[in-house]
Amino acid sequence: MSLEKIQKPIFIFGTGRSGTTIFNTMFSEHPNLYWLSQLCDKYPNKPQYNTQLMELIDYPIIGKFLKKKFEASERYSFWDFHCNGFSSTFRDIYAEDVSERNRYKLLKIISQLKTEKRNRLLVKITGWSRVGFLSEIFEDAKFIHVIRDGRAVANSLVNVNFWLGWQGDYKWRWGKLPSNYRKEWEDSEQSFIVLAGIQWKIMMDSYEISKKLVKKENLLEIKYEDLCENPMRIFKMVTEFSELKWSSEFEKTINNFSVRDTNSKWKKDLNKKQQNDLSQALENHLKKYGYL
Repeated sequence: MSLEKIQKPIFIFGTGRSGTTIFNTMFSEHPNLYWLSQLCDKYPNKPQYNTQLMELIDYPIIGKFLKKKFEASERYSFWDFHCNGFSSTFRDIYAEDVSERNRYKLLKIISQLKTEKRNRLLVKITGWSRVGFLSEIFEDAKFIHVIRDGRAVANSLVNVNFWLGWQGDYKWRWGKLPSNYRKEWEDSEQSFIVLAGIQWKIMMDSYEISKKLVKKENLLEIKYEDLCENPMRIFKMVTEFSELKWSSEFEKTINNFSVRDTNSKWKKDLNKKQQNDLSQALENHLKKYGYL
């Protein structure tokens, strides 16, 4: 059975706490994008519910209410329903991990989610990028990598209740620490903030591999700090990359968002020793990505 092709889907990826949520929320306001709502998690095999939602959000009054109630986000229950292990893998997943079952189920269900107006898929994924896996299924997919200062990411991780690093690297989902990173952690007397920083490094190392798996014209990198400084400039660049039309309607919506740069919080939240240990552990990566 031939399946309808998903035209140029857009995947946002980045480490957790990197700014992907606000970026995805703002981008989902584009009138030609459809995305996965809570309905996809609750009814993963009934795409018509999400499709109806996408149609309703274009109505002036009810649309604003529905956008707030059914926000665009990762929706891992949906992905796991159609592809076992998608959210809980201990490593990144690649093209060779794609089964024909995965391909068929995802293409079949996602092709039913679009509307006549909203015909381009937008998906946010944090943690492992899954770029190789997704590009194997969605051949002309576009990927947007959101980057943020690793010190801010690490500080944010230790301040959310779902971070798994409190159990060390034995039960978390990022695999065993490479020997050089384990030495760094041991040298820091198993500092939790350093471990959170190492998690950022593991993700960034993984993304360097992922970026080589797609054509350069299908990958865009933006910095959270640049988004905060000038959202309009960033989204004009993003829409051009995504081959979407810029409109006065979308411009007005972007102007209504207030994006606050909270990168300096790590200096207030951490004591001097924690700051020094974290900066030392991340030094080479911070230089590489322009943060020193």
